[in-house]
Amino acid sequence: QVQLVESGGGLVQAGVSLRLSCAASGSIFSIYAMGWYRQVPGKQRELVTTITSGGSTNYADSVKGRFTISRDNTANTVYLQMNSLKREDTAVYYCNAVLSLGRQSPGYNYWGQGTQVTVSS
Repeated sequence: QVQLVESGGGLVQAGVSLRLSCAASGSIFSIYAMGWYRQVPGKQRELVTTITSGGSTNYADSVKGRFTISRDNTANTVYLQMNSLKREDTAVYYCNAVLSLGRQSPGYNYWGQGTQVTVSS
């Protein structure tokens, strides 16, 4: 059983910062990559940012220069530092992990339950 538990969402004003955390727990053998996605009602879930176990990162153009992803491999935790928040960043943010449960097991996608981020003007 694998769980991804997010925390740190909330209601903030435009221009401020917010930090999300996501901790993965369970019978995890290896985590290949972790990341954040977001979704607003009526739209598809979209990539925000990802980070591999080696530290390589990828960002959506809309958040480049404002958001920073980081990862603590020893704690199986990923963070999302969001600066200069805009109203259009309002969404439910989902943590994602691609991980395996054993040496011979392939990697599978796991998702957190989501945390709401609301940015008001």
